[in-house]
Amino acid sequence: MSAFVGEPDLPHRLVARLREPLPGWRAHALFQSELGYGRYFGPAPAKARPAAVLVLLYFDREWKLPLTLRPHDIAVHANQVSLPGGTIDSAETSEHAALRELDEELGVPANEVTVLGEMSPLFLFRTNFAIQPWLAIAENKPAWRINPLEVATLLEVPLSALLDPASRIVCHREQFGVRFQAPAFTFDGHEIWGATSMILGELVQLLSDVGGPR
Repeated sequence: MSAFVGEPDLPHRLVARLREPLPGWRAHALFQSELGYGRYFGPAPAKARPAAVLVLLYFDREWKLPLTLRPHDIAVHANQVSLPGGTIDSAETSEHAALRELDEELGVPANEVTVLGEMSPLFLFRTNFAIQPWLAIAENKPAWRINPLEVATLLEVPLSALLDPASRIVCHREQFGVRFQAPAFTFDGHEIWGATSMILGELVQLLSDVGGPR
């Protein structure tokens, strides 16, 4: 494990990096599926459904982040590994939505989280979601209170695992009778692909920019 991911000043370095132009599509493109054809990177249409997700870093001997395996019977992204998040209500900002979803899914209240800033937005053309990711930290490991209606399994992923080149794979998927390949991360037997891997791909680039290995 790189000593980098155990450094306590990592959040301060990330805040400084978020003030600069973000990697955006250059990082996302490394993890777009075979059927993407660049459609993730154009402007979202006016009728796209706004959504927000939270990339939450917390320190537990090293820096980690939570991912969730969605239940098999949930309406959207069933059986997929996701970041905490969901649709933005009409009366809230994307930041508030990301924090609300974290609380609803994993029982972490907003007052235990410090938001560092925005990551690059992403349009999901198949589900028509315009996603705004936020990067945040918790000073201590959260006391998880998992909502079983939205989360089947909690994955606590060390940043060292994401930074390890051995975690990068190509997975094979089939949707609507079409088979395709998608770059992905693998962790604890789970394949992390699609929008989640694209957002994590940008996180890996941000970590690399502030001193972490590729």
